Amino acid sequence: MTKELFSILLTAILTQNFVLAKFLGICPFLGVSKKLNTAVGMSAAVIFVMALATAVCYPINQYLLVANGLEYLQTIVFILVIAALVQLVEIILKKYIPALYSALGIYLPLITTNCAVLGVVILNVDNGYGFAQSMFNSVGAGLGFMVAMVMFAGVRERLESCQIPKFMQGLPITLVAASLVSVSFLGFTGVVENIFA
Repeated sequence: MTKELFSILLTAILTQNFVLAKFLGICPFLGVSKKLNTAVGMSAAVIFVMALATAVCYPINQYLLVANGLEYLQTIVFILVIAALVQLVEIILKKYIPALYSALGIYLPLITTNCAVLGVVILNVDNGYGFAQSMFNSVGAGLGFMVAMVMFAGVRERLESCQIPKFMQGLPITLVAASLVSVSFLGFTGVVENIFA
């Protein structure tokens, strides 16, 4: 069981990274990754929301929706739960960490519509994960989001000091850098498969 949970965690971080492999959560990935401290703050908020959303949505789905034949309401219920959790995070950050709250700006409420958060909850259901497996997958997905954000923030900070041709400045070089970061994660596929073979 421990090996399976570790496999789920490592796979979610490296080979099935929600940002770099599944292309979920691209909006905050491109929008908040200009500075390392905001990337880390956003990632921590996303990890918290992903883990909490999974912890709340799993019992609601299992014992309320599935038990009463209401599986068709999963997406709506999951979105409502995620929206409520994001409001909670927003209130906490505004009160206790106002600098991070203002640095994240519009991207903090956008966690509500971050498809990576909704995606992890739905994929847990689709994969038939139990509660422990769902929690490991959501924490792994959040950590994978953080790894991608931190790596990309480092790349973007480095790009600021480079001589970039005028036609590549701004969004074009950002997308090229994002694709190179994404390709770098392909190397982990064989490593993770060999560890758990």
